[in-house]
Formats: sequence, structure tokens, C-alpha cells
Amino acid sequence: MLFDKYPVLIRGGGDLATGVAFKLNKSGFPVIVLELAHPLVIRRRVALATAVLEDEIIIEGLHGHLVSDLEDALAMAADGEIPVLVLPTLPQQTENESQSLFPVIVDARMAKRNIDTTIEQAPLVIGLGPGFNAGLDCHAVIETMRGHNLGRAIWSGSPMSDTGKPGIVMGKGFERLLRSPIDGTIQWNFDIGEQISRGMVVGGVEDRPIYAPFDGVIRGLIAPGTIVSAGLKVGDVDPRNDVAACFTISDKALAVGGGVLEAILSWMNSNGMINE
Repeated sequence: MLFDKYPVLIRGGGDLATGVAFKLNKSGFPVIVLELAHPLVIRRRVALATAVLEDEIIIEGLHGHLVSDLEDALAMAADGEIPVLVLPTLPQQTENESQSLFPVIVDARMAKRNIDTTIEQAPLVIGLGPGFNAGLDCHAVIETMRGHNLGRAIWSGSPMSDTGKPGIVMGKGFERLLRSPIDGTIQWNFDIGEQISRGMVVGGVEDRPIYAPFDGVIRGLIAPGTIVSAGLKVGDVDPRNDVAACFTISDKALAVGGGVLEAILSWMNSNGMINE
């Protein structure tokens, strides 16, 4: 790959993280994704985290594979595919920062807070969205809020705070989100990409049904059989009825991915790495 000396470690394999992986992979960077053993990803058909659930996934030509060994992951990434490694903590880096195993780490877990990322973890540490402060706990933050600054690389300070409000689509906001009514195990009567009508029983948790809020297409569903808690976001309904959009990386994810790519190339350029 073009930038084979600069493997990028992405923490998280959700839809935004997948947009980042897509941009970096297509630009010639080896990419490794870290995920949890039980991902709670909603947009499963466009999320590399799904490899944990299904062993592999193909997203717009991007091949994600579940692997169990870091050495295998590095070899696979060098070949242009995306290894997904179940690892809750970072792999051990070398003590010499200039020879770090991963010169770039991207925290794409979208927790809306900084869980455990520090600026010392790699020569370049990038955070996505709220919870990070560039110059303190990471080197750069990428704006994830829709609007004028979406995808902008911030080198000092913080991005916009989390509003807790989903984007408005054809007048639909909070009602687009399906949430678990109680604690328990979730099951579905429909799948991602299927069209539904208002009032249909889309699925349920234990004996409590989850109803379709309006006519639309199912854009995302948490994996069936997942143990969920009351109030957890478990699905996403799109009123636009664009089935193809359920299976392609979103404009937002690509914009965020472009911001990460810009940050990495800017860092490499300013440190004289481009012509190495």
C-alpha cells in the first residue's frame, strides 16, 4: 500500500468509523479496527463491527474480517483488507514513540465522552466528535455535527457539544429512533432495508412489542438476540424510503473520514514524512 509504513488503528467499528476506514483504505493506509465482543452497532450493513457478529462483511468493496491475532491483523491490513480485532484495550506500543507500532490512533467509538484516550498513546491521536479536546487529550478532533463544520479537523480546542438530538429527516427527528421498552433480549420481525408501515410490530423485547413510528424503510437494527437495556437505541427508521441508502456509507461518515484523512496527511506533511 502507498503508506504501508503508517498503519492506522481505529477504535470502534460503527458506521462513522467505517467511513474513516473506507477513506484511509482507498488512500493507501493499512487499517486495523478494534471492537468489543458484543457490538451494539445499529447500521450493521455499513459497519465493520458486523464482522464480529458474522466473521466478515463487505461494504462498498471494503472487506472486513474478524481476526484473533494482532500479527495476522497487521499482515491482512498490509494486503489492503480490514482486520477487525476484538480487543477492549490498546495493543502494547513500543516505548520509543518514533517507532510506535501504530503511528496513528483514531478514537471512533462515539461515546460522546473521552473514555480512556490520551495524547501520549501515539505520535498522532485523533478523536471523533464531542468529548475530546485537541491539544490536551488528542492532537486533533474531527467535527461530527452536521452543518457548516462537519468533517473539519480541529487542532486546538473542542468540537460542538452533543445536543442529544438526531438529525431531522423529512421532518422526523426523535421519532426516527427505535428504543428498547424494557431490559431483555431483542428480536426482530423485519430486517434492514425492508419497508414498514406505521403501527407495524417491527420486533420486541421479551413480551413487549416495538412499533413502527411511521411509514418508511428500516435503516438500522441492533443485532437480534442482543441483550439490551430499557431506553437503549436499537433501530433507525428512514422516512425517505431509499433502500439503497441502507447499504451504502453515509455522506456524514464520508465527510468525517475525509477529515481524518486530511489530519493525517497534514501531520505527515508538516513532519516531512510524505517523501520518505
